[in-house]
Amino acid sequence: MSEGIYINEDELLKRAINILTEKLGPVEASRFLSMKRQKRIESVKRHREWQKGLRKAKFFKEIFK
Repeated sequence: MSEGIYINEDELLKRAINILTEKLGPVEASRFLSMKRQKRIESVKRHREWQKGLRKAKFFKEIFK
């Protein structure tokens, strides 16, 4: 496939499923496709959770070496 040219979504899905089935087998491909996806955390909440564990002095030392 040349750079900058996209295939339509139906063809992309068909090819991806064929590759998964070929490489993993039908059972594992089906299992992969049905895996529960992790829910994304809203960005502000994710940032606040990151800040909870942040140690200011250590953080600044790493950033401003």
